[in-house]
Amino acid sequence: MTRKNRIRMPQSTAGLIQYFEESKEAVKLKPEHVIAICVFLIIFELLVKFGIIRI
Repeated sequence: MTRKNRIRMPQSTAGLIQYFEESKEAVKLKPEHVIAICVFLIIFELLVKFGIIRI
């Protein structure tokens, strides 16, 4: 294909669009809370696994 026959298309920003709208219905957690919940679940699982807590 020669240079004369090439079709030039406009550049697009597909995939690079940022949406600044925030959902009001979403649960908002701080990173500290997520880490605390994970630590709690790990400790709870270990206690159940080793028979300290029976479910």
